[in-house]
Amino acid sequence: MTTFEILSQTAADEAAMSTLSAVAFGPGRFTRTAYRVREGVPPVSALSLAGWLDGRLVGGIHFTAITIGDSEGGLLLGPLVVDPDVKGSGYGKALVGEGLARAKDQGFGLVLLVGDMPYYERFGFVPVVRGKIALPGPVDPARLLAAELVPGALDAAAGQVKAQADH
Repeated sequence: MTTFEILSQTAADEAAMSTLSAVAFGPGRFTRTAYRVREGVPPVSALSLAGWLDGRLVGGIHFTAITIGDSEGGLLLGPLVVDPDVKGSGYGKALVGEGLARAKDQGFGLVLLVGDMPYYERFGFVPVVRGKIALPGPVDPARLLAAELVPGALDAAAGQVKAQADH
């Protein structure tokens, strides 16, 4: 019997999370546009989660507080990382579900991400209208997705995405 649990990340998890991200995404992860938004800004600590399988770190998720134009209360989801050895076992799904539930409880209204619609639509993510929200670099418009945690939050969000360091 295996035990999977989701816990808040601690400083002691940082090195293992960095190694896991390197294995899952490779060195190109630092050039991605979503990374540019997050660069130099710590994730929201209450929403930094680690997935543990029988005492071994197998995944994690971060959310960075953002503004979209003049709208506050948004988050950028990412990275979501799962150890390739256990990919497809539902651990990523559990991390996203728990992260979104905690984000809603914390009062955030909107979550933005760059990802695959077939994976994220189960969590309520929809494509962002082309040109409505801009990231500081190239993004395939079909991969810019948003989920409302508060009804109407996406309608109110427009403009440039910037990280907020004060969360």
